Amino acid sequence: MAKPTGVTEARDELGDTVDRVARNGQRVTLTRRGKAVAAIVSTDDLELLEALEERGDVEDARAALRKGGFIPLAKVKARLGL
Repeated sequence: MAKPTGVTEARDELGDTVDRVARNGQRVTLTRRGKAVAAIVSTDDLELLEALEERGDVEDARAALRKGGFIPLAKVKARLGL
């Protein structure tokens, strides 16, 4: 679970915050007025999130193709005036 940290505290202790994330794999949720606004995660976590997102995009594209959602590139360009 991500440790909640105020934005001001994280800014003041940025080096320590980055070290906790990079060395320990800790996730840090940045808060502003008690509300989560962003997160700091390791590059390993980011790569995993991006891979999952890409996999979802590929699955969505395959589903669209199965449903007949394919539009030739030339037609798309013509519709956009390119």
